[in-house]
Amino acid sequence: MRKQRVLVLVSESGLIPQDPDAVSEADFELFKTAADVTRALESLGHDWQQLGMWDELAPLRDRIAEWKPTIVFNLVDQFRYQTFYDQHIVSYLELLRMPFTGCNPRGLVLASDKVLAKKVLLYHRVRTPRFQTFPMHRRVKVSKRLGFPLIVKVHLQEASAGISQASIVYNEQALAKRVQFVHENFHTAAVAEEYIEGREIYVGVIGNLRLQILPPWELFLDKLPAEATRIATERVKWNLKYQEKHGIRLGPARRLSDDVRHKLERISRRIYRALDLSGYARIDYRLTDDGRLYFLEANANPDISSDEELASAAKSIGMDYDRLIHKVLSLGHRWARNF
Repeated sequence: MRKQRVLVLVSESGLIPQDPDAVSEADFELFKTAADVTRALESLGHDWQQLGMWDELAPLRDRIAEWKPTIVFNLVDQFRYQTFYDQHIVSYLELLRMPFTGCNPRGLVLASDKVLAKKVLLYHRVRTPRFQTFPMHRRVKVSKRLGFPLIVKVHLQEASAGISQASIVYNEQALAKRVQFVHENFHTAAVAEEYIEGREIYVGVIGNLRLQILPPWELFLDKLPAEATRIATERVKWNLKYQEKHGIRLGPARRLSDDVRHKLERISRRIYRALDLSGYARIDYRLTDDGRLYFLEANANPDISSDEELASAAKSIGMDYDRLIHKVLSLGHRWARNF
């Protein structure tokens, strides 16, 4: 690939500071992805600039007009504090006919909306836990189709936002209380789905039309306290001290039968295409002891840091980080041929 000018687009909090070595470990996590990506871009011989997005598109328009980048490396995960608004940014890039990495706006809309994604995949006969939506300002009345325990999630949020041990509820009173918590703290609908006891399995997918399915990765929670439910809470995902204390780790999924591996690959392809995803994504499942797979959610544009699930799974099959970033750039250019 010839030398490119890559505009690295991040949420404003993810900007790389002038002196990255001077920040704390917690603050470093805010811009770690951008630091990893730009380091790889330099290794590949590309020029890059970064731009932080907050609440307007004019800076993006001006930077594109002034610097004339070859492609935008999209790492934006929110706009005006709303994760669901990220699709508007790539929609704008499409209107400008500016190539960008990662998922297209249609795929972002479908994947970000937990309820819509489940409805689409149910049509495509993908097994998902039974669920119910609880809109704001309405009485909480649980469907007779649902069986407790349930896990209550935020409708339009990602990265385990709002998920804690209290999210597992065992009766209608606890359900109403947790739904109220979601309404009051996130100002959006709540989604309750039947809690599936099992293992947390992640499958990375890379591609637009031709898809590469990466080896399944697992979130290991076996060292949590005995009374804790094995779910990916906010603390499990993001609290470094909590992770270290309880031995929480990610790694290649163990003891998977050939049948389960085949199902993971086949179903992940179906989900990726049904949700109109492109670039790269991560599909999350629960795997029960008897081998049943339940779709939980699809993560378009998941964390692409060098030590996260997607990059680690790619490395396990010989695709080092520079090659992964090179492939992501190539896929962005190929997608741009559509507009």
